[in-house]
Amino acid sequence: MTADQDSPQPRTGPHSGNSFDGAVHALETARADLSGTALPLALPEAGEGRRWIAEVLAQLDDYIIPRYRSLDAPLLAVVGGSTGAGKSTLVNALVGYPVTRAGAIRPTTRQPILLHNPRDAEWFEGTRILPTLARIRGSVAVVPLPANQAGPTPDAGALTSLVLVAHQDVPQGIAILDAPDVDSVSDDNRRLAGQLLAAADLWIFVTTANRYADAVPWRLLLDAASRDITVAVVLDRVPPAAEEEVRTDLQAMLERQGLGEAQLFVVRESALDGLGMLPGESVEPLQRWLVALAADAAGRADVARRTLNGAVKAVSTRLEGIAAAATAQEAAAQDLRATANDEYAAALRRILDATKDGALLRGEVLARWQDFVGTGEFFRTLEQNIGRLRDRVGAYFRGEPAPAVKVETAIESGLQAVILDEAANAAENVDRRWRSEPAGRQLLGGDDLSGTSPGFDAVAAAAIRQWQEGLMELIRTQGQGKRTQARWLSFGVNGLGAALMVVVFSMTAGLSGLEIGIAGGTAVVGQRVLEAVFGEDAVRRLARQAREDLQAHCQRLLDGEEKRFLDRLPAEGQGDGSKLLGHAGELRRLAGVA
Repeated sequence: MTADQDSPQPRTGPHSGNSFDGAVHALETARADLSGTALPLALPEAGEGRRWIAEVLAQLDDYIIPRYRSLDAPLLAVVGGSTGAGKSTLVNALVGYPVTRAGAIRPTTRQPILLHNPRDAEWFEGTRILPTLARIRGSVAVVPLPANQAGPTPDAGALTSLVLVAHQDVPQGIAILDAPDVDSVSDDNRRLAGQLLAAADLWIFVTTANRYADAVPWRLLLDAASRDITVAVVLDRVPPAAEEEVRTDLQAMLERQGLGEAQLFVVRESALDGLGMLPGESVEPLQRWLVALAADAAGRADVARRTLNGAVKAVSTRLEGIAAAATAQEAAAQDLRATANDEYAAALRRILDATKDGALLRGEVLARWQDFVGTGEFFRTLEQNIGRLRDRVGAYFRGEPAPAVKVETAIESGLQAVILDEAANAAENVDRRWRSEPAGRQLLGGDDLSGTSPGFDAVAAAAIRQWQEGLMELIRTQGQGKRTQARWLSFGVNGLGAALMVVVFSMTAGLSGLEIGIAGGTAVVGQRVLEAVFGEDAVRRLARQAREDLQAHCQRLLDGEEKRFLDRLPAEGQGDGSKLLGHAGELRRLAGVA
């Protein structure tokens, strides 16, 4: 089977300038974005989307990008079909030599074998196509072996390598690849068969008179029709008496499924010779077709362009599906993120509400403040002549600062209890809401995040003390002036700090009965003490700054707790649905360029 080598054929090297640079750039950009796309969340479409990503990447690497770069490279004809259809026997007959393994043990084709003309070796020895398969150089024995012994000896790398066999009887301009069974008992063989068929310029699909209506080969043929791949169908082992009937039936089936243009070749049932070879004349029509195609440079280019356009269109369709899956992932992740954000934002609001409605001045805090400022005569004097407070209030602050420290400790304890309670509520709500969604359940797994993190109580206590220390520093800074320094020194930093905390916490909404009166008096005392030292405007600034600092500390505490959930979300940038959709549109436009 040799082509007419006297016919001039335009040929260029593998690195020809005829590579459609713009198209290749667009394809490589799409590939880069696709390779960075992950669909990690457990959504209904995620499994299929991940499979599509792997298939599209393989199609781009194995066929589309290499073919765009070298449209004038030899055609690759992949011989595929069902188990026992006689693919290897057919390939041997086409070459006229038993170069591939044929036999009754399944799977038969252990390593894919690529037969090419010696002058086409440069196109296949590198990784221009099928870059993930290592190359093994095979050779044809001087003394032919029977077909059931021919071919390379299988080894551990059988499914990760491609055996290259140069043979003069393979026409220049076309290579023939013997693929594993598409319905092999071996999962790896089936996957490899699909990969090889996806890298083909044309399919030579082999079936038999008994099995041409089987579902598995027809699924592949329908895929070929959808991608507009050039297909030749070989109907093998046909009894002469049934040839016309079977041919007519199969031809009708091909036409109904959009494959009416497929070449149909019939190989009659024949006895094999001593080397397991078919009679040469049984495959002559297929040989003539391949030789003619190899000798026709324009015809080869038409086949390559047609298959390439179909492959690009198929990839663009897959990209649209992947883009939809990526968009669903983005939306699901955003919903989970929003759930956590909402719950912890609500917790922060509740904490801040508790610090400004007087609730923290109940119980221990109120008692320690009363111990500090005193009761009875202090309040009666305050009511009789509040205007004289500036001159007399110093008399009520005597002795050691221990009472003020007790106020700080009571405030720390009360504020810590509120923070712990609200942080635990937020964690419980986020855990519950995440577990109501498949993606959230997947991210949480068996971990229980429905409470605060270990050691959070100590972290919260430290943050509160840091806030209190910040208040003391505010008071020191505010009291640096000579006019106020004597006054604040007479009250003590701790005393003024306690007063400022009480002012921050003493809005009385939410208190009732006697507590309203007590808390109201408490607020007045704290505020008047501070005003006596710093002045009214300065007190407002101090209270505002103290509240802002408290909010910042609480925000950081809750952010740390929320981070336990957010860290489980997939990192951003693992798939941009809108970008992938743009690539799909670009590839549809490219389909008319090749």
